Amino acid sequence: MSSATSSQKPFSGAIVALVLIFLLVLVTASNAQLSSSFYDKTCPNALTTIRTSIRKAVSKERRMGASLIRLHFHDCFVQGCDASILLDEASTATSERNAQPNKGSVRGYEVIDAAKSEVEKICPGVVSCADILAVAARDASAAVGGPSWTVQLGRRDSTTASRALAESDLPSFRSSVDQLISNFARKGLSAREMVALSGAHTLGQAQCFTFRDRIYGNGSDIDAGFASTRKRGCPASGQDGKLAPLDLVTPNSFDNNYYKNLMQKKGLLHSDQVLFNGGSTDSIVSEYSRNPSTFKSDFAAAMIKMGDIDPLTGQDGVIRRICSALN
Repeated sequence: MSSATSSQKPFSGAIVALVLIFLLVLVTASNAQLSSSFYDKTCPNALTTIRTSIRKAVSKERRMGASLIRLHFHDCFVQGCDASILLDEASTATSERNAQPNKGSVRGYEVIDAAKSEVEKICPGVVSCADILAVAARDASAAVGGPSWTVQLGRRDSTTASRALAESDLPSFRSSVDQLISNFARKGLSAREMVALSGAHTLGQAQCFTFRDRIYGNGSDIDAGFASTRKRGCPASGQDGKLAPLDLVTPNSFDNNYYKNLMQKKGLLHSDQVLFNGGSTDSIVSEYSRNPSTFKSDFAAAMIKMGDIDPLTGQDGVIRRICSALN
């Protein structure tokens, strides 16, 4: 063996080692995991600051609790949990805010902006808007008597939004139970998790146009007295944006009355009542109606899982300084 050949062997070995290390770094970055301790060193007061801001907003308007949970949900189902829903039209021509499932109904943007502003004062450029959305949903739930959970952190913010995906990927108030199961399955969520997350409708309100067909349709899946009561607040035509509570009994408390209502054919939206209408999810609704603690623990677990839908991590995405705008 020549001296040239023998000297090349350790050199070649070093190259192979470097390539393996580089590939390991790439794999590690692409599989970056979210962590509850992500900001422990870089912004230790982030979660306390967000919680204070969210509690203030919910204290001012109880309905905001439901709105913030819904805002996180509508973010995660489009491009993953990347705060794309927060980008306004001035930032991107394909803003999700004006997609049909969001326009005029999704709210709470200014609450997230306020929380972000407070966090920027103590840790500029560190905490993502996507993480603030996830933490805000948890804190909003706790503020209205719902469960709390450990939020996994480390998401980064998108630089794009997709109105088209918002139109196609978000569930509709007209969806059948099979469509809902399929819709959630595409995001990695089970039928049970879908029913648990639907329980967020124990809070909040719906616009008249979303349930008019149901209350005036004379279907067999709606209680006649309930329909009559709802008609008084929603005329047969006009006043499309007039609001009605999703749960007439305890509209501002996070409880399991939503499921009790479904069992009495008193679900306000078609997409609510289909969860208990002789289909595959009836048993889950029945279980949650009997066991509020099971519902709350399942809801918390499902929220954690939903918050892990396709996050941007590592070097992907950015940390937006203002949630509604690109840096």
